[in-house]
Amino acid sequence: MEHANFVHLHLHSQYSLLDGAIKLDELVNRAKEYKMPAVAVTDHGNMFGAVEFYSKAMSAGIKPIVGCEVYVAPGSRFTKGNARGSSEASYHLVLLCMNLAGYQNICRLISAAYREGFYYKPRIDWELLEKHNEGLIALSACLGGELPTLINLNQPDEALERARAMAEVFDDNRFYLELQENYLPEQAKANKGLMAIAEALDLPLVATNDCHYLKKEDAFAHEVLLCIQTGKTMDDPNRMRFCNDEFYVKSPEEMIELFKDYPGATNNTVKIAERCNLELDFDTYHFPQYEKPADKTLDDVLEEMSYAGLEERLDEIRKLRELTEEDVKLYNDRLAEELNCIKSMGFPGYFLIVADFINWGKDHDIPVGPGRGSAAGSLVAFAMRITDIDPIPYNLLFERFLNPERISMPDIDVDFCIYGREKVIDYVRDHYGHENVAQIITFGTMLAKGVLRDVGRALNIPYGEVDKIAKLVPGVLGITLKQAIEQEPKLKELIDKDKKVGELVKIALALEGLTRHASTHAAGVVVTPKPLSEYLPLYVDPKTGGQVTQYPMSYAEKIGLVKFDFLGLKTLTVIENAVRLIREGKDPNFDLKMIRDDDKKTYELLSHGETTGVFQLESSGMKEYLVKLKPSCFEDLIAMVALYRPGPLGSGMVDSFIKRKHGLEEFKYDFPQLKPILDDTYGVIVYQEQVMLIAQVLGGYSLGGADLLRRAMGKKKAEEMAKQKKIFLEGAKENKLDLKKAEAVFDLMEKFAAYGFNKSHSAAYALVSYHTAYLKAHYPVEFMAALLTEDMENTDKVIKNIADVRSMGIEVHPPDINASDRSFTVADDSMRFGLGAVKGVGASALDSILEVKKDKPFSSLQDFCERVDLRKVNKKVGEALIKCGAFDSLGGKRAQYMAGLEEAMEIGQRLQKEKESGQDSLFGSNEIVSTGGNGYGELPDIDEWDEKSLLGYEKEALGFYVTGHPLARYSESIKRFATCETSALVERSDKEQVRVAGIVSGIKELMTKKGDRMAFVTLEDLSGSIEMVVFPETYAAAMDLLKGEEPLLVSGELDVGEESCKMLASEVQLLKDVKETMTECVHIRLTTPGLDEIQMRQLKGVIQKYRGDCKVKLHVVIPNRSETIISLPESLKMAASDEAMADAEQVFGYNVMNFE
Repeated sequence: MEHANFVHLHLHSQYSLLDGAIKLDELVNRAKEYKMPAVAVTDHGNMFGAVEFYSKAMSAGIKPIVGCEVYVAPGSRFTKGNARGSSEASYHLVLLCMNLAGYQNICRLISAAYREGFYYKPRIDWELLEKHNEGLIALSACLGGELPTLINLNQPDEALERARAMAEVFDDNRFYLELQENYLPEQAKANKGLMAIAEALDLPLVATNDCHYLKKEDAFAHEVLLCIQTGKTMDDPNRMRFCNDEFYVKSPEEMIELFKDYPGATNNTVKIAERCNLELDFDTYHFPQYEKPADKTLDDVLEEMSYAGLEERLDEIRKLRELTEEDVKLYNDRLAEELNCIKSMGFPGYFLIVADFINWGKDHDIPVGPGRGSAAGSLVAFAMRITDIDPIPYNLLFERFLNPERISMPDIDVDFCIYGREKVIDYVRDHYGHENVAQIITFGTMLAKGVLRDVGRALNIPYGEVDKIAKLVPGVLGITLKQAIEQEPKLKELIDKDKKVGELVKIALALEGLTRHASTHAAGVVVTPKPLSEYLPLYVDPKTGGQVTQYPMSYAEKIGLVKFDFLGLKTLTVIENAVRLIREGKDPNFDLKMIRDDDKKTYELLSHGETTGVFQLESSGMKEYLVKLKPSCFEDLIAMVALYRPGPLGSGMVDSFIKRKHGLEEFKYDFPQLKPILDDTYGVIVYQEQVMLIAQVLGGYSLGGADLLRRAMGKKKAEEMAKQKKIFLEGAKENKLDLKKAEAVFDLMEKFAAYGFNKSHSAAYALVSYHTAYLKAHYPVEFMAALLTEDMENTDKVIKNIADVRSMGIEVHPPDINASDRSFTVADDSMRFGLGAVKGVGASALDSILEVKKDKPFSSLQDFCERVDLRKVNKKVGEALIKCGAFDSLGGKRAQYMAGLEEAMEIGQRLQKEKESGQDSLFGSNEIVSTGGNGYGELPDIDEWDEKSLLGYEKEALGFYVTGHPLARYSESIKRFATCETSALVERSDKEQVRVAGIVSGIKELMTKKGDRMAFVTLEDLSGSIEMVVFPETYAAAMDLLKGEEPLLVSGELDVGEESCKMLASEVQLLKDVKETMTECVHIRLTTPGLDEIQMRQLKGVIQKYRGDCKVKLHVVIPNRSETIISLPESLKMAASDEAMADAEQVFGYNVMNFE
């Protein structure tokens, strides 16, 4: 094929964040269409997309030229603070990699730009370029380059001298003067000056187009993108914009025509492309150096540690259950198999490094999770204490983790306590070298809903209109705008009907998928044997200052870097604190690792749905399913963790699972070989491992081959599935099985493979769930105190947890000046808030109080004011302590303490000053009489605040109510009339009609454009709070109620966004009025999974038992799919009574009934 005689060498992809609008796939396709032999990507100051571009171009048969338009400081990169903007702080220069040496040098340069030279932009300087220019070609860049800038400033001599100096650095004909033709007068002047320099110094010219978007018609969308970047709107005359629509990927013919007067400039693009021959190695892993004894190999060390570790594990197992010789042989054989596989794949070093930092964490009292992901299926990982779940009893497969038939890097993700995670990463940095360790970058992209909102803002379309359009995009993970238009007729109708919406969607389609911003991945860390900048460029996260790779995870791994995942899991911190409290009090020898997995009390707690605070099991939906399932063994818990996802919930799998457990649905196995595989899940294919085992026993697959089948089923490629089906049926034939039945099993596997979950991950996380449930069942005070400690920053969670604590019969006491510590303390069946919970009591004040009371308890407010450091413990601190009830135990009333505080502090200050100066008080402190006539330490004789003030002040000081709640006396009415608690609203569907009862805790009034008043109102109930939007009509009718202090019942529509949930109020009533008026309708809300005929008959019995005059409406909810409302006939009218509600709750295990 004859190639075009032009190559684009100056081009900005989507990784020139919110500036370049060229998607890499589309660029490669356009280059192919234009028959270009090569194409370059030169993003602004970074190489975020370099490996992705390289891979995609190579796959398409186009030579990738990896480059960067770098920012160069006018002087030293270290000189900062004297520029008025980025154009003064740096010039542009285009660098292109000729070979691997050039790639390594550009990585060093860009890393230094972020680490050392950042000032407006990441900048290098000529000192660095003199050191690191080997293998690089330089182009003088656009109008932002140093030479065009000097030419346009009428400084031709300086430009000539700078060009001479640049050409000396980039010797051997590696410096080109860059011509562009964009019809700007400044460019014409620059071109003229550059040609004069070329002639004077005999330097080559090169033609480029500074491409920022793919097609000429994309110019407008690109302008909108610039508005998104700068936070401007398209109707702002001062917005940043390009001068015309010439900055697109022009065809070779267009470029040759544009530069016909300088033919050498276009020919040179091909010559440069011929000089650029970078080859990246994607076949070598760069393992960090594990320190081992000189006389041993990594294989030897791994084997020794694994067998020694297994012996320790077996001793621990023997304390819980009996092990036969056969059992021990099974463990040893499995270990040998896994070790052979790990050694043959060359991964011992990986396991040793992971074991090293995990065990360092454990040795330094940092809680570590029992496992995460498929690594929990490895016995080697269990033996080396990388994981804490034994894979053998739960049939977890090593091949799901590491497949000998598909060699790829192992991937061990590790959960650490949120406070210890950073310490472990610091250990890795110190141990392997700071220059060899970095976290991994991640990019936020403009996805369907987000891009509509971004473009809407830039076009200055009112938020409400854009929000309405964005909400029409179905809430399916990864959905594209094109798919949304196909799936949602209302969206297509709006586009066709409304020109403005059509324009919005057209631009959004052009920008969808572009990279929006860079940030640091929550978990990923790479560790290399040599400094990282020898492998890839580094970025500095502006928020944290941390060192981060410029390639995202998949491409960092592609170039052979070894990644480790360090995750922070709050639950581990909760468990650690709960265990500490137990050991400090009830059981000094308590060890969570020694509990059995069949504890009756724990399963009773789970079966009653009492799982607030229990890991993964605390949502209202999950509570419903636990009540229906009534788990009785650990396998049930593993399954629930795997099944509580949208796919299985909508497929009927959960329904079958629950009914089969309780014998309400019959099932049989087509082959007896399936029984041991599917028995634990009652014949339902729940796990990917089950698919693998079925393929092994029926189809004759090896487990490695079965893992490949599982992957193929997940991808749903028809051609691959036909091939796999043939292999499966041939295996079944060899096993002399009924082929018709075997085909039916294969089809069933294929159907459920889409929903199948990794059992290893489920089992590891179910263990954390079980541990938290065990602690809550056996040590509820300690567990809830630990939970509250970790949730203190989240007021809604604290409110929900306090409500749960009270329902468990545990007393909750406010902070106490003597009895409280910094955090929660526990005693018998009660817990007490720590002084750290009081708002306004800073660390230094807290330290002073805790230090002083070590000597002896405070005996009075006066004693407190004399002994604490009043420079740290000021009046505001004293007031907050009084308001929350911290002085209650000293015998006075809160109102008395508040009235006497100022004087007590004055006396305290006076005595402290006298003590400091060495003076004796003229009179003893007992002789002091207050100006109010009270004796020393006596409180004014005044009445206590009323209950409303007491609770109000308490909330002000703590952020929530502790000694009582204004709604407590209304709890029965709330249960009757509210359809949902505020804490559970986020789990309901968008646009669902709900009723919520509560008190107004905040109101913000504002005017609409029409001059009408509306408000944002925070409504609080016993479980949390919800923000309500009250539009003018509703607000006018309900203003007095919303500004009052009485409990309200608010009806309205839910507005469930991606990250938050609001309620659009339509009616506001006093709760007492609703209670007094006649209830007209009883609503019964049932979710389908686990719903059976027996329950429906029992429900009918409840309705008939409580006959009355209220209509009954049955809401049948299929999760994530639909809600059907059925009006029951007149013959089934009933009375709206608390007894009926209680009886219905007995049938279903959770509240299904409310009244209207």
